[in-house]
Amino acid sequence: MLLCLALLALYQLKHLHSEFSLPSTQKIFQGEEESAKKEEEVEDPPGFKWADIVPTRTLTWHPCFDSPLHDCARLDVPMDWIYPSESERVVLAVIRIRAQQAVVNGTSSSSSSDYRGPVFFNPGGPGGSGVWSLLHHGKELQAILGAEKYDLITFDPRGIGSSVPRIECWTGRSSQERTIWELQDVGTVDAHPGTVYDAFSRAKVFSKICDESNEQLGGILEHSSTAYHARDMLEILEQMGETRLKYWGFSYGTILGGTFAAMYPDRVERMVNDGNVDYEEWYRGTQINFNHDTDKVLEAFFSLCHSAGPLRCAFYSLSPAQIKTRLSSLLSAIRHAPVVYYPLDSNSSSPSPPPEIITYSKLRKMISTALYQPIFRFPKIANVLAALEVGNGRTYYEYTSSPENTGPFPSLCFSESLPPSIPLSRPEEGTADAYPAIMCSDSPPSDILSSPSAFADYASLLQNMSYAAGAVQAAFQLSCVGRSLRPKWRFPGIPEQEKVKTHFPVLFVNNFADNVTPLVSARNNSGSFEGSVVLVQNSYGHTTLAAPSVCTARKIREYFQLGKLPGENERVCEGDGLPFDDVIPEDIGEDDEGDELVHAVRKMRREGVKIWVPFG
Repeated sequence: MLLCLALLALYQLKHLHSEFSLPSTQKIFQGEEESAKKEEEVEDPPGFKWADIVPTRTLTWHPCFDSPLHDCARLDVPMDWIYPSESERVVLAVIRIRAQQAVVNGTSSSSSSDYRGPVFFNPGGPGGSGVWSLLHHGKELQAILGAEKYDLITFDPRGIGSSVPRIECWTGRSSQERTIWELQDVGTVDAHPGTVYDAFSRAKVFSKICDESNEQLGGILEHSSTAYHARDMLEILEQMGETRLKYWGFSYGTILGGTFAAMYPDRVERMVNDGNVDYEEWYRGTQINFNHDTDKVLEAFFSLCHSAGPLRCAFYSLSPAQIKTRLSSLLSAIRHAPVVYYPLDSNSSSPSPPPEIITYSKLRKMISTALYQPIFRFPKIANVLAALEVGNGRTYYEYTSSPENTGPFPSLCFSESLPPSIPLSRPEEGTADAYPAIMCSDSPPSDILSSPSAFADYASLLQNMSYAAGAVQAAFQLSCVGRSLRPKWRFPGIPEQEKVKTHFPVLFVNNFADNVTPLVSARNNSGSFEGSVVLVQNSYGHTTLAAPSVCTARKIREYFQLGKLPGENERVCEGDGLPFDDVIPEDIGEDDEGDELVHAVRKMRREGVKIWVPFG
């Protein structure tokens, strides 16, 4: 109890955008009110636990999540695919939504002539939970594909979520120890002189903690590279009796998809990679050009806010340039004089929440986070910025507080703590410690992390490339500082000048301006795959899920169902609306596809797609 009281005293430091510590998790909420309600709908029903399913070496489906369409399985696979062992194993949590016409009296039936088999998807990360994502927006993705034709299947990749062993670097330590560590926030690398060196040292310490946990985690940290995930996916595919893969990947899921396609090119039947991480940069560990278009997204905030006018954008000024100047002035002011907000105690029986200190680093991270989903975030941060300008921190406090939290510090003393060998009792968005374990395994040690000064130079480079988020994005590579464990198996990347010929060409999809996976990365990736095509959506944000589009959805459906790649004059789609729009367009068209696809796109746009990313 004394520890909990101490944590309460520190709670003023712990909010959604307050951490730069490693590991940290940024949870991106689109449509908070709807997401909060949806969270309750997909929570594990009473009586269902992943741990109750006995792992098997053949894929064995079980009803789950109180749904006639959902099946779950726990597949036992080797920890090491190169040198398999009977004793060193990984258990994958696998879930599917069955095709609606493939369900007869509650049982699966693949005899229908319309049934096309399973489509795999990965939500990104690395570290994102496939199980969680399928439960939250799997039905909408399946509707875009054609719910009567395809099963939608995913899994928690090894080390993540309900797959075990789970990558948790604080294994053997209390959850309170980790919380205290996370509360010791040093801020973004540009917060104050010398912060970048503090961040480097802190990252190095955390890497050491992770490396030391490997034995307790059964060696999973040495078997977590994307090559293992690709081989796991092949195993699930073959266990389902399928020869070739149909796949839809988002963000890091494009790395998994591209790696699978390069390792097993003849196994690709269909593959859509949306929000493309640059393959060459990822596997070299350079990570520079990923912020190529970040500032385009923030510039869109300035221009769209101005176009919206003062009634729809609270941060409106007479020109986009004036809005930009206002933001720069606000950041400078808060750097020198943080805004303090004193929450009102709405429940006299509980301790009063401590003050919220809104610092430069917190504001920087809030802005960076908003760039992922402009449609949902831009109007909200405009309200926050306008309030902070006059010293009012309440809007920020409400915006950054998770809608699920009902008390001042519910997660600090009462969070679930399970050994990494036991699957989580309910799905979570992602596993933060898995992000560096996977990313750092995929590339050789980088020169940019060889010393504090080398990293400081790298951080400066990112800031010069992007004033919008360069200081925040430095955290991506920072997580690899001091990692000493190397993977037993690593995909080296696609050789330069080599083109991979897949069984069927890959479709790359990308927003025109994506804050972390720029369009140039999609074009670079396409250059490595013979016959592939790039479909561009004229929208802002991370992946096309940030701005769901009926045009894009139709082209993806045509690709999966008909094998049709967009022609030269069909490779651009418009988004269905922009940030600060008051209404969802109703004239986006419906045809003999019926309402299924259009309804799914509108629902995702209306309710939002909750995306897990490891840093803001």
